[in-house]
Amino acid sequence: MLRCLVQDHPKVWDEMLGQAEFAYNSMPNRSTGQCPFKVVYTKPPNHTVDIAVLPQCKSRAASTLADQFSTMLQDVRQRIMESNARYKLTADKHRRAKSFQPGDLVMVRLRRERFAPGTYSKLSRRKIGPIPILKQINANAYVVDLPAEFNTSSTFNIADLSTYHPPDQAPTNISSTDSGSIDSGGE
Repeated sequence: MLRCLVQDHPKVWDEMLGQAEFAYNSMPNRSTGQCPFKVVYTKPPNHTVDIAVLPQCKSRAASTLADQFSTMLQDVRQRIMESNARYKLTADKHRRAKSFQPGDLVMVRLRRERFAPGTYSKLSRRKIGPIPILKQINANAYVVDLPAEFNTSSTFNIADLSTYHPPDQAPTNISSTDSGSIDSGGE
C-alpha cells in the first residue's frame, strides 16, 4: 500500500506513513471481516466528509452500544478462528512429520540470521553436512555436532534439518557417448 502511495516520490515515504496507516486501519480485514478501527474503537473512523456534515442524531443507549460491541467482538473471534483453521489446512497439506534420532546424519540449513553482520555471503553454502545429531531437545529442536568454525549455536529447529542421503557409488549420468565406442572409433 505504501509503495502505491509513494510511487512517484519514493524518498518521501515517511511523510506518507500516516496516510497509509489510516487507510490500512480503515479497510475491512479479510480474516475478521471488520476494519481494525471498528474492532478497537467500536466504530469506523470519521473521514473528512463525515466531519464536514455532522448528522443530527441522538446518542444510543449505553446498553445497546455495549451489546452491539460484544456481538461484533464475538463475530470477529469466530471469523479469526475460522480463518486460522483455513490457514492451518492449507499449511498442513505440504507438511511432513520429521523425526531424528541421536547419531542420524543430517544436512543443516544455515540461515543468514545465525551469523554476525558482514560475515555471511550470498554465495556461501546454504546447507552443510552430513552432520550427526547429538541429542533431541524436544519435537522441534535438535543439537548437532556443528564444526567450531561456524561460531554459532549448535541447536537447530527441525525446519532447518533434512535427512542426509549419501550419493550412490554408481555413476548416475551415463550418456551413449560414455560407452566404449569413443575409444575404438577415434583411432
